[in-house]
Amino acid sequence: MDLRGKVVVITGAARGLGQKMAEMIAREGGSLALIDVDHLQLKETIQLCAKAGGKVQDYAVDVTDEPKVEMAFKDIDADFGGIDALINNAGVTSDALLVRAADGKVQGKMAATQFDKVIAVDLKGVFLCAREAAVHMVESGRGGVIVNVSSISRAGNVGQTNYAAAKAGVAAMTVTWAKELARYNIRVAGIAPGFSETRMVATIPAKVRDRIVSTIPLRRFARPEEIGRAALFILQNDYYDGRVLEIDGGLRL
Repeated sequence: MDLRGKVVVITGAARGLGQKMAEMIAREGGSLALIDVDHLQLKETIQLCAKAGGKVQDYAVDVTDEPKVEMAFKDIDADFGGIDALINNAGVTSDALLVRAADGKVQGKMAATQFDKVIAVDLKGVFLCAREAAVHMVESGRGGVIVNVSSISRAGNVGQTNYAAAKAGVAAMTVTWAKELARYNIRVAGIAPGFSETRMVATIPAKVRDRIVSTIPLRRFARPEEIGRAALFILQNDYYDGRVLEIDGGLRL
């Protein structure tokens, strides 16, 4: 896909990877429809994209709210005259051990609300946005690309029952949708980042961070633009489909 003049929707675009992806796509000539629940923070991304030369508009939407997601994609289609690509980037974490015990006594456990919150945003939100993007791509007859952001944690990671389950589901949905939507000239692929320099990892204590970095063969976290280049590769390579691209510095959990 030549991104010049193409309409790309990005969820979770207010900061981090979503913000960097939006800025990079704007530099390639793409038009951006930016979705995030944090409307105020989206303004910063809009400024970055406008500075890079891209047409951009923001939409304050909770990706777990089905009616609002449906309306947002209808609005984007009307505002831009179509939808060519979606990057499903919105995500949250709420880490906890399944159970935490000492001396044979359970001291704590992951709350169902923690599990539900992450599944709602990181799995259901991806489903809703991909479904609505596919509706508009199919009905327009123009095809398109859906990029889902999974994670290295999809293989299972200590303290991330909810996040690992959601990201494993995202990877599985990616393959499923690639098989279902190819007949409509819609490609679906994914990215599985390792640890990257974003707000999501900024709260990791220094000692824990150092321990994680020591297990990464490249001995550092990814820069957001390095993950962004993976998204650009998928969007621009018309034969990349049904796969999840690992960008993790060689780390294995």
